[in-house]
Amino acid sequence: MSEQRIVIDPITRIEGHLRIEVVVDENNVVKEAYSGSTLWRGIEQVVKGRDPRDAGFFMQRICGVCTFSHYRAGIMAVENALGITPPLNAQLTRTLMNNALYMHDHVVHFYQLHGLDWADVVSALSADVRKASDEAFKYCDTPYATGADKLKEVKERVETFVKKGNLGPFANAYWGHPTYKFTPEQNLIVLSHYLECLRIQRTVAQMMAIFGSKNPHPQSLTVGGVTCVMDLLDPARLGEYLTKFQETADFINRAYYPDLVMAAKAYGSEPSVLKDVGVSNLFAYDEFLVGRNEYLIQGGVILNGDISKVYEVDGDKITEEATRAWYKNPAPLHPYDGQTEPNYTGLKDMKTLDGHGKEVDTKVFDEKGKYSWIKAPRYEGKPMQVGPLASIAINYAKGNERVVKIVDKFLKDSGLPLEAVFSTLGRTATRMLEAKLVADHGLTAFNSLVENLKTDQETCAKYVIDNGKEYKGNFQGNAPRGALSHWCRIKDGVITNWQAVVPSTWNASPKDAANVRGSYEECLIGLKIADLTKPLEIIRKIHSYDPCIACAVHVMDARGTQLGEYKINPNL
Repeated sequence: MSEQRIVIDPITRIEGHLRIEVVVDENNVVKEAYSGSTLWRGIEQVVKGRDPRDAGFFMQRICGVCTFSHYRAGIMAVENALGITPPLNAQLTRTLMNNALYMHDHVVHFYQLHGLDWADVVSALSADVRKASDEAFKYCDTPYATGADKLKEVKERVETFVKKGNLGPFANAYWGHPTYKFTPEQNLIVLSHYLECLRIQRTVAQMMAIFGSKNPHPQSLTVGGVTCVMDLLDPARLGEYLTKFQETADFINRAYYPDLVMAAKAYGSEPSVLKDVGVSNLFAYDEFLVGRNEYLIQGGVILNGDISKVYEVDGDKITEEATRAWYKNPAPLHPYDGQTEPNYTGLKDMKTLDGHGKEVDTKVFDEKGKYSWIKAPRYEGKPMQVGPLASIAINYAKGNERVVKIVDKFLKDSGLPLEAVFSTLGRTATRMLEAKLVADHGLTAFNSLVENLKTDQETCAKYVIDNGKEYKGNFQGNAPRGALSHWCRIKDGVITNWQAVVPSTWNASPKDAANVRGSYEECLIGLKIADLTKPLEIIRKIHSYDPCIACAVHVMDARGTQLGEYKINPNL
């Protein structure tokens, strides 16, 4: 057999349901790739006919991870439509909540979701704890939770799983894979931080709840501002936020940052994580208001990886098409005019390899037809990559001083050249750098808020909705996974259309009418897989985008018609 198709379904350690299929040649090199979502969302359908002031509360239910992102987007899209400018206190409070989201999302992504693509847990069991403790000092002057006594405890905790006959949460992975590059001691360091992150994520979730009332699905945003005025005026609550922020920032600076420096040094010559940027058109919005008209992250567009020129974002150039997605209208439509009428055409029969290298009959994507519930967003007809790689690269190219400083330091510490940023390794590293940007500068918004509250305690703007008028508006900003926009139309006082164009829709896009791939698919082309039964290289690349597929899919059938049936064997 000269070509073979490899199916990975489901991709685990992500949010939602994602299936990746690749075609490899006789040398195990990927020649074609297909990225598709097999389940759908339907929130846009749910909000039609509802009061627009309720939209944010529905939108945050798109996802159980980035709930605040869609909550805020739903609120701000309606504010934009109605011409409302919230008070500065409300805008800065939203930034403080966004700080918590990003810090939580990025550390959890690396340690609980993506870090085990880089660190071999089984290898850590053979580590010398004293050598591992000494190793940690190569990447940080005051390393986090890496004393010999602590590492001995971590090693013993994992060994108890092994003595029971399994690895517990670390079971069913590709331990021993030839593309793992950490030494046993380096693996033990990451493992210690994995366990510490379980505690830190609780702290940062509490930080969100200080002004959001709870996490996930906070409750304190409203059209016009925020409702947590009593918390903002309570010094104890402000102090609690400050303390938890500092604790989380400490973990980012003493664990997350040095672990990525260590990864960069270990994987700096590993071909499966280099020179695989995917789509080299990059797209980001302004994000993190820290003062009046001052943002930590600035928006922009880079085309074809050329960082010598950054273009301004024009939302009118965004379209979504459905040539290869399971919807009826394939035309490239602006989100204001988006349609989500289903047209499920199913999968086709083919022989593929199972996890043991044997041929089996299975269902696969129809490569000549439709194969995903995810649409194909395009900017001026071009696929775009969004996310921390795009945000950091755009801001570095624009000369954002805060970003330039942390990027240059990381490149110096890691020994990587700037072009290494445009890769799977770079995508993972820039996510950490975005978290560090927030850790180092997020309190600028906190200090601005404290100063403003001394003379201004307004937290919500007054407004009216004229039921005799038609409105349209949008939110354009970033979520932890990249550029996010929500687009709404309002008539007779209710929502008549709503569309969300989310980061994972951009990155996980299927092919468009011109057969041009999205970034997930593009980054896999040319990849050589060491063992077709253990495709760690594919999983590592896809995880580097931090997929949120529940955010990316669109439709349900309100009449109850069965659109598809999917069975997953949890023991595989």
